[in-house]
Amino acid sequence: MDDDGPEEAFAALKTEHLGVWGVAQIAAGTGLAVYAMWVGILQPGFRKVPLKLQASEESSLRALEGLMTEFFHSCTTNERKREIEELLNNFAQQTGAWRHCLFFLSNTRNEYVMMYSLTVFENLVNKMWIGVASQDKMDIRSCLPKLLLAQHKAVPYFIRNKLCKVIVDIGRQDWPMFYHDFFTNTLQLIQSPALASLGLVMLKTTSEELACPREDLSVARKDELRKLLLEQVPTVLGLLTGILETYGDKHSVIASTPPPSPTSGESVELLGSLFQGSQYSKLLCQPMATLDNESQQLCCLVLECLAHLFSWIPLSTSITPTLLASIFHFARFGCDLRPKTKTGSFISSNSSSSNGQLNAGTLPPTSNGGGRNGQQSEGNKVDRARLGVLAMTCVNELVSKNCVPMDFEEYLLRMFQQTFFLLQRLTRENNAHTVKSRLQELDESYLEKFTDFLRLFVSVHLRRIESSPQFPIVEFLALLFKYTFNQPTHEGYFACLDIWSVFLDFLTTKIKSRLADRESVLNRYKDALVLLLREVLNRIQFRYNQAQLEELDDETLDDDQQTEWQRYLRQSLEVVAKVMELLPSHAFSTLFPVLQENLDVYMGLQQFIVTTGTSRRLNISAENDCRRLHCSLRDLSSLLQAVGRLAEHFIGEIFAARFSDALAVVERLVEVTCYGSQTSLYDLETAVPSVLKPDLTDVHAQALAALQAYSHWLAQFYSEVHSQNQSQFINLITSAIDASSPLITAKVPEKLLLSACHLMVSITSTVRPVFLVSLPAVQNIFNLITTENQSHRLPQEAHMLVCRALSNMLLLPWPNLPENEQQWQTRSSNHASLLAALTREYRVLRGTVNITPRQPDLNNMKAVIQQTLPVLRDIVDSISGESTKSRQICYQSLQESVQVSLSLFPVFIQQPDVTDEMLAFFLTLFQALRVQMGVAFTGQIIHTFLSMFTREQLAASILQEGSAGCRVVQKFLKILQVVVQEPGQAFKPFLPSILSLCMEQVYPVVAERSSPDVKAEMFELLYQILHQNWRYFFKTSVLTSVQRGVEDTMENEAQFTAAMQAFGQSFLQPDIHIFKQNLSYLELLNTKHKLYHRKLFRTSMLFHFINVLLQVLLHKSHDLLQEEITVAIYNMASVDFDAFYSAFMPEFLNGCQGVDTSQRAVLARNFKLERDLPSFTQSVQRLVNDLRYYRLCNSSLPTGTIKL
Repeated sequence: MDDDGPEEAFAALKTEHLGVWGVAQIAAGTGLAVYAMWVGILQPGFRKVPLKLQASEESSLRALEGLMTEFFHSCTTNERKREIEELLNNFAQQTGAWRHCLFFLSNTRNEYVMMYSLTVFENLVNKMWIGVASQDKMDIRSCLPKLLLAQHKAVPYFIRNKLCKVIVDIGRQDWPMFYHDFFTNTLQLIQSPALASLGLVMLKTTSEELACPREDLSVARKDELRKLLLEQVPTVLGLLTGILETYGDKHSVIASTPPPSPTSGESVELLGSLFQGSQYSKLLCQPMATLDNESQQLCCLVLECLAHLFSWIPLSTSITPTLLASIFHFARFGCDLRPKTKTGSFISSNSSSSNGQLNAGTLPPTSNGGGRNGQQSEGNKVDRARLGVLAMTCVNELVSKNCVPMDFEEYLLRMFQQTFFLLQRLTRENNAHTVKSRLQELDESYLEKFTDFLRLFVSVHLRRIESSPQFPIVEFLALLFKYTFNQPTHEGYFACLDIWSVFLDFLTTKIKSRLADRESVLNRYKDALVLLLREVLNRIQFRYNQAQLEELDDETLDDDQQTEWQRYLRQSLEVVAKVMELLPSHAFSTLFPVLQENLDVYMGLQQFIVTTGTSRRLNISAENDCRRLHCSLRDLSSLLQAVGRLAEHFIGEIFAARFSDALAVVERLVEVTCYGSQTSLYDLETAVPSVLKPDLTDVHAQALAALQAYSHWLAQFYSEVHSQNQSQFINLITSAIDASSPLITAKVPEKLLLSACHLMVSITSTVRPVFLVSLPAVQNIFNLITTENQSHRLPQEAHMLVCRALSNMLLLPWPNLPENEQQWQTRSSNHASLLAALTREYRVLRGTVNITPRQPDLNNMKAVIQQTLPVLRDIVDSISGESTKSRQICYQSLQESVQVSLSLFPVFIQQPDVTDEMLAFFLTLFQALRVQMGVAFTGQIIHTFLSMFTREQLAASILQEGSAGCRVVQKFLKILQVVVQEPGQAFKPFLPSILSLCMEQVYPVVAERSSPDVKAEMFELLYQILHQNWRYFFKTSVLTSVQRGVEDTMENEAQFTAAMQAFGQSFLQPDIHIFKQNLSYLELLNTKHKLYHRKLFRTSMLFHFINVLLQVLLHKSHDLLQEEITVAIYNMASVDFDAFYSAFMPEFLNGCQGVDTSQRAVLARNFKLERDLPSFTQSVQRLVNDLRYYRLCNSSLPTGTIKL
């Protein structure tokens, strides 16, 4: 090799060429067998092959190898990599580069060079094929398959797969017209024993690339390919069935060994009547095949091909019973537990890749050493499990199809029969294995696939199969039960619980639709449901399941803000609740005794409390006793949650029927909460404080939460039976308040404090007893909240909840009483006193408005504002949906504070965190109390805000994305949204200034920036202005609306046009959320106000919007919204289809760059003049696909190509 660097040697390929004689010289001169093969086999495919001289060709290859090795070396700098990459890209782009790459492929063992050369071919076929000379195409179609045949065993699997893909890509372009033997060659490979695995890789790649091709084909070509493939499906499935049958039969071991040998036909009792009369039952009971490594790899490839074929071919009789039986034969391999000593002559290997990476050329040499027996067996076990996984993948592809033709239903039933044979096999116990240990030893992926199958069966097909006399549903549920409760992992158990949830939903729906025979349907499933309920309840109890439950993480929060333990408990309780809905009395009688048992332990703790001086301790210290107490308390906490979850099943129509059960629960819960508060168990010293103290706190908190869940039941009790059982009701409420009020203090653990506060809020807002205010415990809470003692102040969240509860007592109307008995006068003065006390410090701030405060004072003022306003906001928010009287009283009490807030607003305009809090308060006021505030004062507030938010102020805030200032602008826009939605004329004078603020101050700042939050609020404001104030723009009278042909009377046209332009501009931005929101706003305006039909829109905007939306589809920038965009285009076009087809489409196509006249004509011809949505959608999709395809083709043509 000369002194030139690799770049020079490689770059020289671009300029120098040589003919056939030079190639022959290379072969003769070097004597290399590879070259001889190249001349002998590949050269006849060429007419003219310009290649470089021998030395240059060789040196160029070596230089390329050097470059590629250097590129991937860890020491190479990024700058150097960019240089090499540019050189390689330049070479790939030149005409005829493929000839050199063919030489490189034939003469190198360097994997980088091979991959690069194949990438050049791939780029040529996929992006430049239309511009390649027909003779060159013939040469390539001839050479590459020969190269594949010659080298497929010698090259790594990923090179082989890449070469297969390039050949399939050529077939995608040229089959059958110019490459008529493409598919025939693949079928011949499959039928040749030595090359079958290569043929299967080709078949799978063909299925992947041709059945669902990318967009670089026209729609007509895609349809043609699909049709061609569908014609081949019966032949292909026949071949694949033959291979599976051959290996199944050829390698079956004759059942000569007596049980329990794993290779003998085990006598398995069949699933009830499942296989009666089934000709395939014998086949399933056949002994399983013993396969050597090569056979296993081949069968894996067959099953991979089938899985992909099943993903797109329709269910039909081409999928024969024999094929299904063969697939299930291999599905049994996943259930197989082979003893580790039985190794036979199996070859150890790793699990193969999705394209069968292990082949005869890459297998390691086998060793006969005894030390490898265990490894060989393990490797073989992995491969056998892989066969099972792939077979189940095939089954799941078939089962996932919801559309089942009539003639396939029998096959479906047969599939389910065969799968449940496997389910029975998985859940069978014997002397050697329990069900759980059997499932633990199975491949995890196989279990996942099997669970997927069960989920698909129950969710998609159970309604079809359930009533079939040939399918024993109850026996199936028994097997599913065993499978569920022997899962080796928590994830597997969760997945099975989901299946039961789907089944329970199915059963509930079925019963609701067939009320006449409700009892017979329930009786059929009753035993299964009872078993399920009992087992799920056992699974959440430490008493029965401590080892597994201790493994669950109860600290780390997932994406749903729950720990692993909370998720486990929630999913279990959902199943319990669904069973409760179907079998209420039985579920209650199962749950309540278990709850009572644990409650007895909890209530009995009082006798173990020892008081010495000021300390109180729990006198239980033995390790075993502490452990048992811990388990009992954890179980009690879970069961209390279960009882709370069932509260909804005692109210409504069934209140009376289940009254006694509910009363027993509520009385017990009240008793427990009172006991907990009286004995203050959360405050005890314990032997294991890190465990027992949180347990005691949690039980107390869960008891309060469970009682809170029954607040709706208490409300119904109050309204329906309060006159007969008044003393009973009063006792329950008084006790509940007595239980929660001692906990409302800063000294109590926060979890317990918040539970007590939430219970108070529920009683005051849902139950609303008339006597509540007069209770001594409530009076104490009033005193606690209204005194000025900061040292006893509750945490902010608890303080807000208590204030809400106290306000609710005074504001919310009492049920069952007429208006004249509501005592509004007294309640109003009490509420005014409450709020005066809560806002005492806040109202004092009014005197500081005209004084510039020093920094410490300013911080104190901010603290007061940020403590007070959230409380007031929460009080207002809680009564926003209530009666006018409640809101009037609330506003009267708040009036002074509102005025203080307005006067303070200008002082803090430069403090975004305070302004944010103030605007949040005003937003809540506008949403809930705008009528009570009156037009004059509301106008004053709006005027103040509009004058304070200057353009500079807005711009400065918006530019700090995610900051408090940004949130201030959002809330300001939300307030304006509320204002413009107000009916009547009161706020109409503000419309021009709001529109001006929106379009002239906010929009220019956000238009060219992302600012997603502010943008979303601004466009919603624009939409609400247009929707709620349509007559501000279009003065349509009743007369003109009924007289067709009378044009709109347009006002404020400039502002309307500016708003529409803003919407149009947003469709050119990348933010998909804003795009979706604004598209829906336009569609709503069209639905409600016929926007697209208005003259101004129709004549000057309609085609612009359609054009923009079509361009968005062409650029694929918002592909997730394809459907919404197409529907919007249809709705716009349907305003005047004639104009759309005769004017817009020709203009649009003429404006399209990158296509020629004849292609435009084809595009126009293919866009059918349809007026229904489905056909129109199809035409739009075809237009977009074909236009992109033509552009791709045209861009790949060589410069100067003459198009005819």
